[in-house]
Amino acid sequence: MKLGVLTVPLQAMPARDAFAYLSGLGVEAVELGTGGYTNDNHLRPSEYLDNPAKIEEYKAMLKEYNLEISALSCHGNPVHPDKKTAEGYHKVFVDTCRLAQMLGVDTVITFSGCPGDCEESKRPNWVTCAWPNEYGEILEWQWSKVLIPYWKKAAEIAQSYGVKKIAFEMHPGFCVYNPATLLRLREAVGDIIGANFDPSHLIWQGIDPVAALRELKGAVHHFHAKDTRVDRYNTAVNGVLDTRSFTDMYNRSWVFRTVGYGSDVKLWKDMISTLMLIGYDGAVSIEHEDGLMSPREGLEKAVAFLKEIIISEQPEAMWWA
Repeated sequence: MKLGVLTVPLQAMPARDAFAYLSGLGVEAVELGTGGYTNDNHLRPSEYLDNPAKIEEYKAMLKEYNLEISALSCHGNPVHPDKKTAEGYHKVFVDTCRLAQMLGVDTVITFSGCPGDCEESKRPNWVTCAWPNEYGEILEWQWSKVLIPYWKKAAEIAQSYGVKKIAFEMHPGFCVYNPATLLRLREAVGDIIGANFDPSHLIWQGIDPVAALRELKGAVHHFHAKDTRVDRYNTAVNGVLDTRSFTDMYNRSWVFRTVGYGSDVKLWKDMISTLMLIGYDGAVSIEHEDGLMSPREGLEKAVAFLKEIIISEQPEAMWWA
């Protein structure tokens, strides 16, 4: 495995400065945002598509700092019920796949998206319960009429540009938010669909990330190192479903934290070990979204934490077995 970083939190720094900084910390891989919900300050598709010379300069810059690209990230909602909005996210996805081909990257990260509840909808409708029965009817329509048809076509587009892995972040608010929904879409579309496994979105749902990793053996395309702290007092009062602003950290039921500040080191060691057990040997990519730390402090603490627990070498033959 290699230590990686999603560079979005360093958006105020030019790409060269960000790469120099991360390389100095011992980071080996970068995950680059290309638009959608994710900013594209370090790799704006419009500046690089159809410009092979600029692409070669970018590759040379990465090589100068001994960095590789683990994935391109274009989180969005390409099945949004507003057609113009959906088309915008779809364009970002296609442009990202084109850019991936030019850079020699085989993994694109995004969300599954979430449609509305019917053809006339204006806003997404995320269904989380089975009753009243109308919710089940909405789910059936979303999956059979919108989600699966869209991703079948999108997967063909991605493959035409050499993308081998579409990595969905299992994120509440979208149709794919846990292992069961990820595997459902993977079964319908194909093995190009897999997970950008981010434990922070699973922990607050009550999901054991180690068990989830085992369930997703063979389907983990990328890994985000981000933590969540569940507030025992606020959760005891109001449960885990929380629509408060992320800035209201004192009152929220859960908040994102840098690794080690939400879950203990044993859980992180267990996750790293399980990644090895299921055959994952890609990047462990730090995503900083900690409201109590600056990007630099959060990244530096995460790097130091993960350096101690990442397994970077392949095991040798078991001489004792």
